[in-house]
Amino acid sequence: MNSFPNPRRSALELLDAVLTQKIPLEEAFARDRGTAALEPRDRAFVRNLLGTTLRHLGEIDALIDHALEKPLPDRAALVRQVLRTGIVQLCFLDTPPHAAVDGSVGLLQDTPLASYKGLVNAVLRRLAREGKAKLGDFDAPCLNTPAWLWESWKRTYGEALCRKIALAHLREAPLDLTFREGLGHKETDALAEKLGATPLPTGSFRLSAHGRVEALPGYDEGVWWVQDAAAAIPARLFGAVQGKNVLDLCAAPGGKAAQLADRGAHVFAVDRSPARLARLRANASRLHLDLEAIEADALRWRPKRPAPFVLLDAPCSATGTLRRHPDIAWQKTPDDIKKLSALQTKLLKAAAAMTAPGGLLVYAVCSLEPQERVAQVETLLASGSSFTREPIAPEEVGGMGELLTPKGDLRTLPSHFEALGGIDGFYAARLRKSR
Repeated sequence: MNSFPNPRRSALELLDAVLTQKIPLEEAFARDRGTAALEPRDRAFVRNLLGTTLRHLGEIDALIDHALEKPLPDRAALVRQVLRTGIVQLCFLDTPPHAAVDGSVGLLQDTPLASYKGLVNAVLRRLAREGKAKLGDFDAPCLNTPAWLWESWKRTYGEALCRKIALAHLREAPLDLTFREGLGHKETDALAEKLGATPLPTGSFRLSAHGRVEALPGYDEGVWWVQDAAAAIPARLFGAVQGKNVLDLCAAPGGKAAQLADRGAHVFAVDRSPARLARLRANASRLHLDLEAIEADALRWRPKRPAPFVLLDAPCSATGTLRRHPDIAWQKTPDDIKKLSALQTKLLKAAAAMTAPGGLLVYAVCSLEPQERVAQVETLLASGSSFTREPIAPEEVGGMGELLTPKGDLRTLPSHFEALGGIDGFYAARLRKSR
């Protein structure tokens, strides 16, 4: 392929990296020099095109199968990617047909797949005429969710709630901010007004529209950081932490560590990834927060003495974050859930050993899969450990009792806060260690 800056070519190469090479979308963006060379407006177009394609991939592929007389051979796999990027422009982004069709056909020029230009042209012209009408025949939530995830959610939450979750994933997530706690009411109200941010019941602030994050009011002053409203809840479950030691395990990129340090805790932020830990340190520096970042594997690292507060935000499938990261749906597999569940069990056992007698352990994951959520906690409690569940009260989550399970664990779903733009799927349990 040619290497000159071309937004459609960049989108094609990134989509192939995500779906074929299974590279996370944000990592693919960071690696791609072609995208970096584009003008800001073109970079925004690429990001919108990819996000929309991944959110509606099931519908897009159904349109391709509808329009093709026979399946594409394996050697022409990239042609399907070209069709995907063309269809999303025609049927979801309202790109003028001539631009979407000609731009897509041109991607095959001077490539070994140039012989497919006629097919791409014919398919896209046909779908420019009938594609949007055909979408009305599809069950979009089901089609746009991998079958194994759909079945998992249907078993766990029931079909009606499964469908609401899948519908929520079709909407791009708004930007949520956590404000510094030291701000007074007047300062908070003034900053929210300047940002155009809406306060949420759980304490976060939401922006429905925004430009570059770095250009927003208050960024340089370090008075807020980006954090989904659901992700901001677990660190609040410890109560008063001022002057206390808190272990934040698997801490990067550091939103929860920032919350704890902002409330006066002595935070030991542990993560084994040097790159992610560097990001955590940079965030703490911008926010003028003092914490100790430790590069270590939480399975093996141990503090000098057990801590009164331990937070384990365990590595997980992140299926609760599909509104922000739609690529995850098409990259994770049931085998990934099994491997991650086994790791979570080991990490939770390690975190339990680091909790001081009488102390609190909060276990959290941004997953919708039951094996990664309550099953981990029930396994620990049934193992003869010295922990008991300390239920979360509705007033700790802004009076939103629907965010809690009957046993008092946090359980947010993407379909919660529907009128406000949704929320990430998150789970957290608070456990007290006996003295």
